Amino acid sequence: MKVKLRQIAHSRAGDKGDISNVSLIVYELKDYPLIERQVDSRRVAEWFAELVKGPVQRYEMPKLGALNFVMRRALGGGVPKTLSLEAHGKTRSSLLLEMEVDIPDQ
Repeated sequence: MKVKLRQIAHSRAGDKGDISNVSLIVYELKDYPLIERQVDSRRVAEWFAELVKGPVQRYEMPKLGALNFVMRRALGGGVPKTLSLEAHGKTRSSLLLEMEVDIPDQ
């Protein structure tokens, strides 16, 4: 069965210069292996392809049940330079939570 990430996780976003940082944190640790397998750097880069022009790196924090994605060249040159209406990239956490993953039928 497919579910949106928002059903099993929450997210936070931050920024510095032209780098956007988006975390994905599961509500229950039992779901961490599921997102670890299905939400990788390549998939996140494809998901944000229209917004992110540089590489995406994934950092794993299994004891916290979290993944952190660092996206470079993601803010149109940085907050002072970009023409984007959402210069800080804070809504990227909500965008990531729209991604679907497969969960085993219970």
